[in-house]
Amino acid sequence: MIALSLAEIAEIVGGQPHDIPDPAVQVTGAVVIDSRQVTPGSLFAAFAGEHVDGHAYAERAVEAGAAAVLAARPVGVPAIVVEDVQTALGALARAVVERLGTDVVALTGSAGKTSTKDLIAQVLQRHAPTVWTPGSLNNEIGLPLTALTATAETRHLVLEMGARGIGHIRYLTGLTPPRIGLVLNVGTAHIGEFGGREQIAQAKGELVESLPAAEDGGIAVLNADDPLVRAMASRTKARVTLFGESDEAAVRAENVRLTENGQPSFRLHTPTGCSDVTLRLYGEHHVSNALAAAAVAHELGMPVEEIATALSEAGTLSRWRMEVTERPDGVTIVNDAYNANPESMRAALRALAAMGRSAQARGSRTWAVLGKMAELGDDSLAEHDAVGRLAVRLNVSKLVAVGDREAAWLQLGAYNEGSWGEESVHVSDAQAAVDLLRSELRPGDIVLVKASRSVGLERVATALLETAGTAGSEGEVTGR
Repeated sequence: MIALSLAEIAEIVGGQPHDIPDPAVQVTGAVVIDSRQVTPGSLFAAFAGEHVDGHAYAERAVEAGAAAVLAARPVGVPAIVVEDVQTALGALARAVVERLGTDVVALTGSAGKTSTKDLIAQVLQRHAPTVWTPGSLNNEIGLPLTALTATAETRHLVLEMGARGIGHIRYLTGLTPPRIGLVLNVGTAHIGEFGGREQIAQAKGELVESLPAAEDGGIAVLNADDPLVRAMASRTKARVTLFGESDEAAVRAENVRLTENGQPSFRLHTPTGCSDVTLRLYGEHHVSNALAAAAVAHELGMPVEEIATALSEAGTLSRWRMEVTERPDGVTIVNDAYNANPESMRAALRALAAMGRSAQARGSRTWAVLGKMAELGDDSLAEHDAVGRLAVRLNVSKLVAVGDREAAWLQLGAYNEGSWGEESVHVSDAQAAVDLLRSELRPGDIVLVKASRSVGLERVATALLETAGTAGSEGEVTGR
């Protein structure tokens, strides 16, 4: 964060200094919410959570070098006391971003947000100093914390915005007003909470409503291939640019194909020229993500050749998102276990099928280890059934459904689609899945692991990748 005195911070957040000997002392380090991350000059924001109250760690934070604590009550050490720590953190982020004058790029969507954000970040980094959301810290706490890592050198601030209801994105754009807003898609993630795709579209569209007018530099980057996203053009005063495979898209892909390993290759078209791209990522769904990143980069002035090169060199920055690792014995593990919704589950299965075509020709097998997709409400049964059916239609060799009711629905869908015998199996938990796979995997097999974050199926991928002697007792799944 740019250096600010405690007096300046107190004024920005409307707080009262407590036990601060010298208000001129500056915060020169990071703003953190975990006392273990404090470094000299930090500001420690004390949040009271369900299980841990950060105020209890205020003294430890100051002892570790924090200049002060942002707190909801006096804590016996230098502190700026505010009515609400979250509100104060947001106010501080907005003030810092406004002082820096950094170009803010915000993106949202039902699926692919984090992968696309990582692509945008890697492309823009070649253009100018860029700060971006780490992982999926895209909520009312994670977003301001990311914004506060920007410095005077930062040219681009790329922020992922998530939503679980109407008004959430409007709140986030109020903290860090974007100049460029990107909407990827409107799917069924969290549909149980929103109530329908139209409500999801209403929430996602709050991003483009927040943008400056075209004459003030506002740009809305919209997916031409998603009707609900494309319709958002009527909800913004910003200039609209379209990306996608549609002929009407300003930034589009032609001659899309997959390599033998399942990596997308295509001809990138922009208003200023064309260039070829071959992604290091797996699955055709990343073409849309790459086009979104290219559209943003084009609007920020990057030449098409540089965009294409950056896309072709970009990798996965965030863990457990189509992480592909080949074991010494030739088994390939695809860890996509960070989260799941119907759209991302279908995309992952298609990627597995593409990766497995040549492997299956050699007699190897593809395995889909799948678990619950959360927050689908009344659509849950139908969506899990559909995923099980899709696994069969894509000729996935083995489906391992992990968990309780939803896993049973996955297997039922596969069974009803024609999966007989040992082609699909329902197991109770992650350990049972690991035991099964360890006994049956053979060199050349490809294993996809995917479920909602709450299921914790990354433990399956981790256990399968651990070498002898590094797992827990008897090689069981550990809880770390």
